[in-house]
Amino acid sequence: MKQWITKALTKTVWTKHGKRRELKLSQEPPSERLIIITEFSIAAIAALTVIEVVHVIILRSWNAEVFSALSGLIGTVTGIIIGRKV
Repeated sequence: MKQWITKALTKTVWTKHGKRRELKLSQEPPSERLIIITEFSIAAIAALTVIEVVHVIILRSWNAEVFSALSGLIGTVTGIIIGRKV
């Protein structure tokens, strides 16, 4: 999973090099901290999804608190990916 996250968050930019200012494609890998935070968020999304499904199956009711936490984490992971790519 770490390789997938690293690949998804690697930023590709054009930089000017040399005396003639030739363009060169370079990649900026994400920091280790960002990778760990993203891994933790994805694991939390999986855990909350399981909790919500079990809650619905056993208690036959929807838990709004778990769903709002799940929605917040999905927004966080989406923001990390979009913010890093721009």
